[in-house]
Amino acid sequence: MGIYGFLFAFLGGGLGSAGRHGMNLLAARLVGTHYPFGTFAINVLGAFAMGAVVELFALKVSLPQSARLFLTTGIIGGFTTFSTYALEIALLYERGELAHAALYALGSLLLGVAALFAGGAAVRWVSV
Repeated sequence: MGIYGFLFAFLGGGLGSAGRHGMNLLAARLVGTHYPFGTFAINVLGAFAMGAVVELFALKVSLPQSARLFLTTGIIGGFTTFSTYALEIALLYERGELAHAALYALGSLLLGVAALFAGGAAVRWVSV
């Protein structure tokens, strides 16, 4: 697929990111900004969409790899990376790699939050 793979991911990612922005704006208007409900809804909807699309590809729908890339990595991945995180945990689980699935799930969560704090601390340290 070469360079076209990047193009399909890029185009789908733009649509997914625009959808994420729209969902955040809608959630802020409907329920306010006191809780990150928009992000919560995006993560849950994105994970649901990834599960549904991957299952459709596996069982019923035969699409070219470019269309799969556009939908999964592009649109759904641009909408939320949480969907990919959830899919990768599920794939490890389905392969019987329970320890790896748990390590990946907890490690990504804990190290991701720790890295966020470390990044902020690094900027504060450099800015002093």
